[in-house]
Amino acid sequence: MKLNKILPLAVVAAALPALGVAQEAAEVAEVVVATGEPAEQTAFILTTLLFLIGGFLVFWMAAGFAMLEAGLVRSKNVSMQLMKNISLFSIAAIMYYLVGYGLMYPGEWLVEGYIGQFFAITSLEPVGVGADGVDVGYASAGSDFFFQLMFCATTASIVSGALAERLKLWPFLLFVVVLTGFIYPIEASWQWGGGWLSEMGFSDFAGSTLVHAAGGFAALAGAIVLGPRIGKYGKDGKVTPIPGSNLALATLGTFILWLGWFGFNGGSQLAMGTIADVSDVSRIFANTNAAAAGGAVTALILTQLTYGKPDLTMVLNGALAGLVSITAEPLAPSLTEATLIGAVGGLIVVFTVPLLDKFRIDDVVGAIPVHLFAGFWGTFIVAWSNSDANYVTQIVGFAAIGAFVFITSLITFLIIKGVMGLRVSEEDEINGLDMAELGMEAYPEFHKG
Repeated sequence: MKLNKILPLAVVAAALPALGVAQEAAEVAEVVVATGEPAEQTAFILTTLLFLIGGFLVFWMAAGFAMLEAGLVRSKNVSMQLMKNISLFSIAAIMYYLVGYGLMYPGEWLVEGYIGQFFAITSLEPVGVGADGVDVGYASAGSDFFFQLMFCATTASIVSGALAERLKLWPFLLFVVVLTGFIYPIEASWQWGGGWLSEMGFSDFAGSTLVHAAGGFAALAGAIVLGPRIGKYGKDGKVTPIPGSNLALATLGTFILWLGWFGFNGGSQLAMGTIADVSDVSRIFANTNAAAAGGAVTALILTQLTYGKPDLTMVLNGALAGLVSITAEPLAPSLTEATLIGAVGGLIVVFTVPLLDKFRIDDVVGAIPVHLFAGFWGTFIVAWSNSDANYVTQIVGFAAIGAFVFITSLITFLIIKGVMGLRVSEEDEINGLDMAELGMEAYPEFHKG
């Protein structure tokens, strides 16, 4: 029954008692309620709307990553980072449509022989077909695909910043093809596609491991193969700081990511058709915000105590680490617990950024501490507030996904390096990738930084 037919019935049902025909009113109301169609269609519409709103909020995170990276690289490499970010998102959209979505669902394609899914191009509802022509038990296929795509693209965005200032454009984009078309969909299928991790009881509500740690592991593999930037590490082990070009942009990027995270976590409720679902979404929003604040304040205090002055870049990454930490379970914790979970994420960033430098792993934007290390913490601590999870299973799930993503990414980077090379020449790196790779500068009126 369509909504435009239900509304007149409702009006009639409301008017009949005033005319002294209560029995007729009760019969009309009974017919409307008994069909179940209005409530079913409303739930379908609201859940679809949740996916669409959540999806475009997560899409806005692509702008956040672009601004964050543009602010944390030197001015001679800004155009390159912007090019990488818009290109990786576009490639992810096409690869997830052509291959990734079909690989991700069902989750046991490898075990049960769904090899056909490997080549299944995603299709949506026919044009013009509404709720009467589809299963209204969930949400529209278009909204589900759109929402899931954004998570896939986010995974690739994490890699971009870590490998900045020395990586060629086309080899990076080739890696994005493999990551978004194959690596991410396969590991995500183990949990969100109903695969073996899901059956084992692993819990990752919105992707602390499946998205963030996966992106961190891919970035780690790339950083190892690629090597550090020229001048980053001295022969005596001294670390030379390389400041970014625009901390205002980096701060804007962080706020954009913070905003987008409400869609990232809130949309992962995957339902908005009941009062309980909407209440849960609001609780997720509040916990997500509390964790970000906890991470930022912790980084603020720790850098003041450690360095004598607060470090803005650490505070920015502290907020992001708090967000990553709460992503695996943003619903179950109280506000106090969410703040503490995020605070530990901020602490992790402050102490693991220098740790990477000790191993001479050059991560330009701090993506590995934020997404990989804080991702592990967020995944592990799920069992603290969610009684359905346990610590051992959480560790096993994280290790399985980490090993798969790291090894496949490492192999992919090594193959690309052997076939076409990964790194720009020393001269091009010194002069800047903007001119070497693109022939244009983000700030042509200024001297190169």
